[in-house]
Amino acid sequence: MTTMIETTPVLLPLTSTITLAQGGGKGANLARMVRSGLPVPSGFVVTTDAYNEFVATNELDLQIATTINNLNVNALDALEAASSSIRAHFEAATIPDTISAPILAAYHALGSPAVAVRSSATAEDLPDMSFAGQQDTLLNIHGDEALLAAIRTCWGSLWTARAIGYRARNKIEHHDLALAVVVQTMVQSEASGVLFTVNPLTGRRSEIVIDATLGLGEALVSGQVEPDHYIVAGAQITHKQLGAKAVTIVSRAGGGTDTLQGSAANQQALPDVTILDLAKLGRGIAGLFGTPQDIEWAWADGKLWIVQSRPITSLFPLPINLPAEPLRVLFSFGAVQGVLDPITPLGRDLFRHIAMTGSNFFGKHATPDSQMIVFEAGERLFINVTGLVKHKQLRHGYRAVLPAVEPASGEVLETIWNEPALQPQASNIQLKQYLQAASAMRIVLANIARNLRHPAQRRFQLQHHIEQTLTRHAQQCHQATSLSQRLDLFEQMPLVLGQQLLPFLVSMIASSMTALRLLNRLTQQLPHGSQLTLQVTRGLPYNVTTEMDLALWDTARTIQRDASAATHLMTTPAPTLAAELLANRLPSTAQTAISTFMQRYGMRGIAEIDLGHPRWRDQPEQILQMLNSYLQISDPDRAPDAVFARGVLEADNAIEQLSAELRRTRFGWLKARLARWLASRVRQLAGLRETPKFTIIRMFDQVHQGLLASGRELVHAGVLDRADDVFMLNLAELRQLAHEQHRDWKALIMQRRASYEREMRRRQVPRLLLTDGRAFYNGVASMNENDSTKIVGSPVSPGSVEGIVHVVFEPHGTQLAPGEILVCHGTDPAWTPLFLAAGGLVMEVGGLMTHGSVVAREYGIPAVVGVHHATSRLQTGQKIRVDGTTGHITMLDA
Repeated sequence: MTTMIETTPVLLPLTSTITLAQGGGKGANLARMVRSGLPVPSGFVVTTDAYNEFVATNELDLQIATTINNLNVNALDALEAASSSIRAHFEAATIPDTISAPILAAYHALGSPAVAVRSSATAEDLPDMSFAGQQDTLLNIHGDEALLAAIRTCWGSLWTARAIGYRARNKIEHHDLALAVVVQTMVQSEASGVLFTVNPLTGRRSEIVIDATLGLGEALVSGQVEPDHYIVAGAQITHKQLGAKAVTIVSRAGGGTDTLQGSAANQQALPDVTILDLAKLGRGIAGLFGTPQDIEWAWADGKLWIVQSRPITSLFPLPINLPAEPLRVLFSFGAVQGVLDPITPLGRDLFRHIAMTGSNFFGKHATPDSQMIVFEAGERLFINVTGLVKHKQLRHGYRAVLPAVEPASGEVLETIWNEPALQPQASNIQLKQYLQAASAMRIVLANIARNLRHPAQRRFQLQHHIEQTLTRHAQQCHQATSLSQRLDLFEQMPLVLGQQLLPFLVSMIASSMTALRLLNRLTQQLPHGSQLTLQVTRGLPYNVTTEMDLALWDTARTIQRDASAATHLMTTPAPTLAAELLANRLPSTAQTAISTFMQRYGMRGIAEIDLGHPRWRDQPEQILQMLNSYLQISDPDRAPDAVFARGVLEADNAIEQLSAELRRTRFGWLKARLARWLASRVRQLAGLRETPKFTIIRMFDQVHQGLLASGRELVHAGVLDRADDVFMLNLAELRQLAHEQHRDWKALIMQRRASYEREMRRRQVPRLLLTDGRAFYNGVASMNENDSTKIVGSPVSPGSVEGIVHVVFEPHGTQLAPGEILVCHGTDPAWTPLFLAAGGLVMEVGGLMTHGSVVAREYGIPAVVGVHHATSRLQTGQKIRVDGTTGHITMLDA
């Protein structure tokens, strides 16, 4: 008869409530399952207090600190040496009686059986990263001395080379960690394996995936065996593949394990009925924890046991409160905007209000919560395009347009195009909504006709209308002095944009696109028609982004004329320069020139589509780095104005060449005249492509500055820590804050910032997301099967260039040497100052008409986009050739 296991500071039975801090992730989860009545082998947890006491008693903390201080975490041999040194000290240390006595008492209370001893770290399996497999597990441990030795080995495994390096690279402080150890009665399993309550490969939430092998699960976890693979959906096994199971690990009499060889390919590790029972058990565990789980299980004497459960950290989250059925298709907003980072809560809320405004235009009577256009997942925005995909008439237009906007998403769409759940359905749009849409379309079409007929006049009228609207809005923002009044303007902004600006802006962009498409169709039969048509878009006038970049170049030239000011900018670190600029302490020439630039363009910034993101005027480091790059341009031919002028000349030459070639075709005189007419419209209107976003950002900035002013007032009142804390709250919370300042807003904002930082570490963001859980990440490029030195992407800006790769994740603090190849996830207008120094461009996202592609063509920079994992497959310092005509990227020093 076993006795009860006593609770002590260094030991807790699995039947007790165990926190993450006490028992690590594994121990806390096992205890929760035991309390819920799930089949978990009996045992106890040696707490982190025991680890800390062991380390302190043996003065191991000094040894750890000395070993890892200034350690090169990118050098494997250094990591291995540090790990070996630390673990040797752990093995030589003595476990004090205050720890060993309770452990052995608990072990004897279990009946002194064979046990499994598993490490359980306090930083294990957090929501944003997985620490699985970084610490040791020891199986089939017999006897007192063997148990204590196994526990000491587990403690030392907190300092494996992999664990040290992983924590360092993810900025997790070593001194904040401790290790608990789980001791459980050993299950002498006939079969064992892992279960995923969600398909980890496809993301389908409706599928359970089970891998099973014979004997103990260590062979599977360590990758030594090809297991059986089962998929369960509902109450059915939908897929079954028997693995070779050529390796079986079994317990050895007296302790330890043996590895047996011999194929068992014809033997199913689990009976079908047990597979279904295990799937049901897995669903219950996922329901208990409220999140998909990665579960380790064992089967012995006809009974299933759960020996571990952790969250699946690799899944991209789905929108909350959006059911899997009916199936919906969500398109990444960030993939088009070149912004893959998370968006602040208030920034996300703004787009939900914009979507509500759009819905209400069609008589939907939506609220920000009920609108069905914009959804949030992983603190990012996704657009519901299901209505387009399932619409009988519109689906083919969307299918045709998407590859030009985001080719990778276009390819993904093709893979799901014929799924039954996405086939056209009868429209539920009411006649009134059709009439509203038709009326709006008539206005747009009429504006397109006017724009094409009188482009210069219409362009002037548009700019005048924009300035009038923004001036009125600025006056309203100036008059708003309270947080409530500023929030009113926040809510009104989508209406102003939707009713007063967007109809005119959309028709102007549609006009240039129409002219460009018609020109491309007219010239597509010519030998180089498509390439020459793209060249027509080089050096476009009236592009606000180009004008901004050239204005920055003028700023650099002004500073360059003052030798001392130029030297100061080129030799002083950017953070110091930023502080001097904000304090008005730069050399006078530089201070005046940069301030003049900021007056016009200081509201721009990285990820500027996010209302809560800092602007250049708040964080000017990037502009100062760009000025540094510009000041280093000594070749007159590489000067930005010279680059732009060459683009204008190339465009003129392309028009002449197209006209000449068309004249040699049937009805050539008419085609040549039409081509010139269309090209002139492209030249006069296509540069306005950047105007809508520039206008929107200017209006966003007016509201942004007002909310920052309220933030500063709340900081002064002690309610907030930072002025920009206001952007970490949503509209409803800010409304409440305006009236209830006594709530602990700082604690809520601290949680939001921690969540935001976790999402910043997410390495992949899907381009398309389906509500059944499937997430599609891949770009269009792949390694050429016959040539490992080439990558193929989507060509968007013709020409070829050779240069040195410079991988950039964050343009703040980045200085691009003239001629380097810029390789990045994606770009928005804040990145374009880099383009004037770049020799070529490679992006992971984007298409023919996305921002980076358009600007690259204007500057004559060869560009390839949609290159899957470009920022990891290409390394800074590599020499490559980028061919923006074919989409080929060739490694020249591979």
